[in-house]
Amino acid sequence: MRSTDEVGTTIRLWSLSEDAMVEDDGENGSVNVVTRWGELSVEHAGAFAIESLRRMELGPVSLQNVVAARKASPVRRLHDLAGLERVLDKVSGSVVHSLGLPDGRRPLLSAVPVVAAPEFHPTAVPASLAIRLSRFAVLRPQGGDLVLEAPRADFRVVLSQPQAVRIASALAAPATIAGLAGDTGIPEPVVADAVAFLVAAGVVLAGDEKDEFAEDTDPELRHWSHHELHFHTHSRTRQSGDADSADSAYRQATETQPPLTRTPPDGKRFPLHRPEPETLAATDPPLTELLETDHECPRFSGTALTAEELGELLFRSARVRGVGPAHPPMPAGHDASQRPYFSIACLYELELYLSIGHCAGLPAGLYHYDPAAHALTQLSPEVADVGTVLDLGKVAAGSLRRPAVMITLTARMERTSWVLGGAAYATTLMHAGALQQTLYLCAKAMGLSAHAVPVDASDTVDRLFGLDWPAEIGVGECVLDSGR
Repeated sequence: MRSTDEVGTTIRLWSLSEDAMVEDDGENGSVNVVTRWGELSVEHAGAFAIESLRRMELGPVSLQNVVAARKASPVRRLHDLAGLERVLDKVSGSVVHSLGLPDGRRPLLSAVPVVAAPEFHPTAVPASLAIRLSRFAVLRPQGGDLVLEAPRADFRVVLSQPQAVRIASALAAPATIAGLAGDTGIPEPVVADAVAFLVAAGVVLAGDEKDEFAEDTDPELRHWSHHELHFHTHSRTRQSGDADSADSAYRQATETQPPLTRTPPDGKRFPLHRPEPETLAATDPPLTELLETDHECPRFSGTALTAEELGELLFRSARVRGVGPAHPPMPAGHDASQRPYFSIACLYELELYLSIGHCAGLPAGLYHYDPAAHALTQLSPEVADVGTVLDLGKVAAGSLRRPAVMITLTARMERTSWVLGGAAYATTLMHAGALQQTLYLCAKAMGLSAHAVPVDASDTVDRLFGLDWPAEIGVGECVLDSGR
């Protein structure tokens, strides 16, 4: 990617990602490259390829310059370059492709792989075609640069120079290369090369002869909103893409463990009923019976629960049974709690808040549940506050009556993020589902009714329960009824 005019010259550069490490095994020219995707072994890589990889560990290099500096015949140079390209194909998940300018400053932009075996083949985009950012694209700051990424792209693009930022931001609407050059004041050859990189990375789309983009009419994409598809792709990996943030989180994890449970808030305490597990085991219906009974939409009877029933339900589904050594992937030397519902590595980041409207033996109010002490702490006795939350449950359930009780599930994200990184929030949603299922089955065994409801809480839940957002966030609701 060079032009004859120095002003419009760009230079292709290659480097290895920061998490890659080259290990020469010292035998027959083979090399091992340790990457985030695993250890990759390339046999008969050759001395030239190994030396080039070591240079790429230090930062972006021009392969053409490396080959040109080699004292060898033209045929040998071509052979060496072909061998190096074979090795780079093997480790493509750790090869960063950059586009530089002759000024010797940082690259204009860099395409960083986010999958294990991507292909990167920048080709010139015809001048007549319209180009545009993917409708799923996101631009965000990271480490002093702007990062452009899209859920369907195999690369995220680091925009390190103002020219690259101007080009990317100008692609919010369809444009041609000539139009971009005119709008940004950047030489057209540089714009053309940058666009080729962005299209090859997958964050920018090239239209067809009718200036239409395949992404806009793809039937498989019509089901996805931008934020849902972006969340899905990021939640399936523990890699944050931000090495400094990951290192900081790991240091925090190994030095200070987040508390197993939240410190109970100030307020009047209400110890709850503790049933005998042996009695429950003898009288409960079989699990198969509970699972094979048809589900019903919540019907609120208007009959109050009892404090004993509520205590038994929380005891069976959410209490802390005990504390012991933590399980992997948590670091050694930490503790973990045991509770009735499933949680990866016993992280148990969920907290329960109760909005009690009708429960014999407990005054109406907003409460926090302490799973270690199996007790409720009243946060607010205000009837209006309780009604506001219960009305959310009523609307979500499509009912004319308020539920007797609504449980709000929240998550303390520090409990999961320090272990699971980018997969923390998705894991929390899975844990919320596990707790909802446990509440549902336990309530059914007791003859009660428990149903998850899709509450649009906005900031109401955060405000009324005094959540320290985003350290603690609402993740779900469950309405309870006596079923009588």
